[in-house]
Amino acid sequence: MKLYHHPLSGHAHRARLFLSLLGVPHEAVEVDLKAGAHKRPEFLALNAFGQVPVLDDDGTVVPDANAILVYVARKLGRTDWLPQDAAGEAAVQRWLSVAAGELAYGPAAARLITVFGASFRPEEVIGRAHTLLSRLEAYLVGRDWLVGARPTIADVALYSYLARAPEGNVDLSGYPGVAAFLRRIEDLPGFLPFARTPAGLTAAA
Repeated sequence: MKLYHHPLSGHAHRARLFLSLLGVPHEAVEVDLKAGAHKRPEFLALNAFGQVPVLDDDGTVVPDANAILVYVARKLGRTDWLPQDAAGEAAVQRWLSVAAGELAYGPAAARLITVFGASFRPEEVIGRAHTLLSRLEAYLVGRDWLVGARPTIADVALYSYLARAPEGNVDLSGYPGVAAFLRRIEDLPGFLPFARTPAGLTAAA
């Protein structure tokens, strides 16, 4: 497998983290976003949206971080990470939708402002981030993982941008349940850290 990524992309880290947790041998190919490599024809042939990550599994090309999580789990038969029963799979899909929605337009967008210079309104996206964090904090009461009694791709999908939310000026100090959830993921065998950026609250630390 070959994974096209960028070290500061939370979406790309999501895919790299899952491959690492499963111990899947792969070649990590860094895409130079600053130089515009993701907009060149050769990369657009892999992903017409010009985004990382993209997985190339011996000619089977899978763009999108969440799609990569599903593909890898299904291909390797890892029903421990992606349940096959209707209720379990639906529960995982619910959190993949959160990762593509509330997480992307909250903590991830806030970080895009400070790390990549995006033009979102800080008060709006930080507010969204805290709404998500409050809901997640309440949901995690009495739970270690988002779905069932063990980690799934749902947990992987939320980790990267939650862990680096302070880089987007999103304070995690009021969410001890979320902090404990992040530590549980970091304690998993094969965990791969996400690069830290001295931005936002991290710059002031």
